[in-house]
Amino acid sequence: MKRRNFVASSLLAVPALATSEPSKPDAQKAVYEWRTYEPKYGSPQSSIENYLKDALIPALNRQGAKNVGVFREMGKSDPAKLHVLIPYPSWDAYTTAASKLASDQAFGQASQSYVSLTPEKAPFARYTTSLMSAFDGLPQLAVPAKEPRIFELRTYEGYNEDAVRRKVKMFNVDEIKIFNNTGLHSVFFGEVVAGEHMPCLTYMLTFKDMAERDANWKQFGADPDWKRVSQAPEYANTVSNIIRIFLEPTAYSQV
Repeated sequence: MKRRNFVASSLLAVPALATSEPSKPDAQKAVYEWRTYEPKYGSPQSSIENYLKDALIPALNRQGAKNVGVFREMGKSDPAKLHVLIPYPSWDAYTTAASKLASDQAFGQASQSYVSLTPEKAPFARYTTSLMSAFDGLPQLAVPAKEPRIFELRTYEGYNEDAVRRKVKMFNVDEIKIFNNTGLHSVFFGEVVAGEHMPCLTYMLTFKDMAERDANWKQFGADPDWKRVSQAPEYANTVSNIIRIFLEPTAYSQV
């Protein structure tokens, strides 16, 4: 769902599903919202950063959406896009988030300087958002230690829905375990139910630096279990395109 030319009121709301709710996931599985803000060139970023840090994240935390992540892209664009990961504990938590924000007086006060910006002073041109249902194999966010770290976000597009379904199964049954055994440190896995690049899945890994990332991916590629699983006929032709970006956390990111 792409938002353009935001008015102040729309910035307060967590977007709602435009279509009927997907089949109800297990209540213990997280729902992830991934936002990507595209800043305006030359505009100060302090207003959006302060809004996230001082208003939106504390309000979401009060609702039970813990461990909100905020990330910048590494060497991709100038100004760098800002990415926000919001992990809701359930679909019910997601669908009630907007009304709870609207009635949160502390949030309203903390966000005043942000929502009162005129259109010409808005710090970003647009943002996109997608919604994901957590995988059975990793039903909740795995929060890394607060130490030097980078993140790799991967989106796997499938040529149809069945291809994505089979790739999700591949992760749940075998691949997540192989990731864990080869140092590909998982943060989340999500089946995208609304957003861009459909049908697809998205997952995030974390490493201390690019050297560890490269070494561990090499180890994964040589793993005998991975070689066995990757040759299984039921998983053939599951990925038609891979979108990959590298991210670093902001100082106030909770992930």
